[in-house]
Amino acid sequence: MFEQTFKNIDDVLWKEAGCTTELDYTEQTSWLLFLKYLDDLEQERWMAAALMGKAYTFLLDEPYRWSSWAAPKDAEGELDHDHALTGDDLIEFVNGDLFPYLQGFKARASSPNTIEYKIGEIFGEIKNKFQSGYSLRDALEYVDELRFGSQEEKHELSHLYEAKIKNMGNAGRNGGEYYTPRPLIRAMIAVVQPQLGERIYDGACGSAGFLCEAYEFLRRGQLTTRQLEELQTQTFTGKEKKSLAYVIGIMNMILHGIDAPNIIHTNTLAENLSDVQDKHRFDVILANPPFGGKERKEVQQNFPIKTGETAFLFLQHFIKLLRRGGRGAVVIKNTFLSNSDNASRALRRELLSSCNLHTVLDCPGGTFIGAGVKTVVLFFEKGTPTQKVWFYQLDPGRSLGKTNPLNDEDLREFVEFQASFKESERSWLLDVAEVDPESFDLSVKNPNAPEEEPLRDPREILAEIAALDAESAEILAGIGGML
Repeated sequence: MFEQTFKNIDDVLWKEAGCTTELDYTEQTSWLLFLKYLDDLEQERWMAAALMGKAYTFLLDEPYRWSSWAAPKDAEGELDHDHALTGDDLIEFVNGDLFPYLQGFKARASSPNTIEYKIGEIFGEIKNKFQSGYSLRDALEYVDELRFGSQEEKHELSHLYEAKIKNMGNAGRNGGEYYTPRPLIRAMIAVVQPQLGERIYDGACGSAGFLCEAYEFLRRGQLTTRQLEELQTQTFTGKEKKSLAYVIGIMNMILHGIDAPNIIHTNTLAENLSDVQDKHRFDVILANPPFGGKERKEVQQNFPIKTGETAFLFLQHFIKLLRRGGRGAVVIKNTFLSNSDNASRALRRELLSSCNLHTVLDCPGGTFIGAGVKTVVLFFEKGTPTQKVWFYQLDPGRSLGKTNPLNDEDLREFVEFQASFKESERSWLLDVAEVDPESFDLSVKNPNAPEEEPLRDPREILAEIAALDAESAEILAGIGGML
């Protein structure tokens, strides 16, 4: 229903000089979608209040509402061209009036959990990149065709938006930081099995893929109004450092059905781990923290194990923020399992002693589009030391890439086998008692892989070629005799 509208918006952005990358397209689409969503939400609340004979106070003052500046309508419900700003007037209004007004919401909000605070935070981070008021007018008219009224409409929009995020990830550069393949996320959730009433956390949430998929997982079945309310307001917490990812994460959660997502715009690693109290802890942690980054010395001071590697700091953060008995599933570089530097060894020791690292999923190259590194997923439960680790070597039987990405079927066997820690040609158990107590080396060494055929003797191969040549000559001679 809305697919063509999204294509039309992309066409407008493609011709707009201020937008040059998939990241720009997603960013600009995001703020337009957000304001249209806000207007639909306000109209819905106003009508509900009117039906009950109550007054409704709009969040936005009238000149800044979508229906006033973006899509004013005439008596017939058509766009009122006499009152619709366009050209330089439109750009001037958006940059000079609208954005400063929306940025001011942050200071006026009662708490960071309110939609008012999110409005201020989003528009404090994002900039209008439209340079042509005529292009922006076209984009506004297309966005105005979208509806956020029903669950079905939101569901379709969330799928289209996810596709945009995926394209942004595939476009490379830093777009890939925000995108974890959804089949991998779903498999991680299927293993961790979050439950209603548990608190779920991602401290490096990017486009909020883990939180959105966990929400979809928990929404299955008939939920009571109270359960839905708890899912909306008390279940999910995300933190994100980068502005664009923060905005996209909020929009993604809104489209999945969470009105005021609890995503905090902060550098997660700036928090001192010694300040963490029980009330800050979570039942479930799902994450794909950035790797390869380097953190400054003052940030490293917040951690018991000092290292510049961002992913290793995040892993310490996640272990600390899990409550006792809590479950984690975290994507990390596969070199974490075998690196011999002091920090890697200390971190493996810490993980094995404070948590039960029960499962390691070894992902093939190409799982993450555009990332040259190979990854593993660590599944652990906090509170009891590890005795055995079950490894599974994922092999989809084909090369993964942009046109041939990971799918749910690729991970079906992993999820099935993991439930009983089944051993096979691709899976095996490692007894931690056999791990070197000095190195704590956990590298992936499959003892069950079928032995490769030994290399054949070159003379045998030459003899086979000669025999095939003789056979071909015989066939050709036979054909020649028939002519």
